[in-house]
Amino acid sequence: MLIISLIGSPRQRGNSAVLATRLGEIARRRGARTETFFLNQLSYRGCQACLVCKTGSDRCVLEDDLTEVLEAVRQSDVLVLTTPVYFGDVASQMKAFIDRTFSFLVPDYMTNPDKSRLQPGKKLVFIQSQGNPDEKSHSDIYPRYESFFRWYGFEENHLIRVCGEMEPGSLEEDSELLLRVEKTVELLFG
Repeated sequence: MLIISLIGSPRQRGNSAVLATRLGEIARRRGARTETFFLNQLSYRGCQACLVCKTGSDRCVLEDDLTEVLEAVRQSDVLVLTTPVYFGDVASQMKAFIDRTFSFLVPDYMTNPDKSRLQPGKKLVFIQSQGNPDEKSHSDIYPRYESFFRWYGFEENHLIRVCGEMEPGSLEEDSELLLRVEKTVELLFG
């Protein structure tokens, strides 16, 4: 099993990054291969709406640091997307990546029942950390993005959501939350 983790937080030891790191550690102990990309350390642009991925190529034609990341996602069995909530949405680093995944869709995705260029059966873990303690607040983020990843063939999807945590790394000792991460890994391995 190949697990690709994308850390959308600019903080390498932020709460969402801590959870993704723990997920990777547990998965490696069970035999998975893992690779992590800190999006904030990469140099890339968002989608340029050039549509070459629909008219002349089956991949995004932009050549930047996200090229390797998009290819790693193609090869993955599990994709872990981790993001803090900034201004009611995913961090901008994550949003730019998600926009570039447009290249995963076939040219006629609006009418084609097989919308994705990716191999079916991938799994998604979406880790969302927000300072706001109100669980109703920002509860629309995961369903919105998860629907797009279903188009890409991500059939088994999991949410790990943390509300009310502001201090970077404050989750490292939260045994209940770390147990949720462990249970998610168990689900990934079936």
